[in-house]
Amino acid sequence: MLFPPQVVRERWAADNPGLDTSPMEVVALAKRVISLIDRAVEPLYEGAPLTAPEVDMLIPLRHATEPVIARRLADDMGISRAGISKALAKLEKRGFISRTPNPADRRAALVTITDAGKEAVDALFPRQLAVEAELLAGLGEDRAAVVDALSRLVDVLRDGSQDAAR
Repeated sequence: MLFPPQVVRERWAADNPGLDTSPMEVVALAKRVISLIDRAVEPLYEGAPLTAPEVDMLIPLRHATEPVIARRLADDMGISRAGISKALAKLEKRGFISRTPNPADRRAALVTITDAGKEAVDALFPRQLAVEAELLAGLGEDRAAVVDALSRLVDVLRDGSQDAAR
């Protein structure tokens, strides 16, 4: 049986009174939000040519005015360079992107979405947005406050990860 975060926190406090479990308040909720969104969107991608994470990767490329450095895509998406390289290789093999060596830095690949990639994103992403809009409709007037809070969370996490890397 799974317990709500507050019950888990209370049990940790009983077993280990000095342990600060307060991060669970935010992290457990963030994970739950992602899980609920993923579950709602998942049916759209059954039998589709792309997965939801692949569409997320292609969206920044869809409207880019010039090729994107793979390393920049990895950093912007919070994905490891090895992970982005593997994902891009799969997309390239299936014809959704092209990669070319960067003339300024041969170690860096320049990534461009292909026409097939654009068509796939254009077919799938509007459907995903419709599902997400329906999920978020209940926020009503609270939507702006939620966006502000999530933006703040992203800033804090990004700044914290940059501090940890130093």
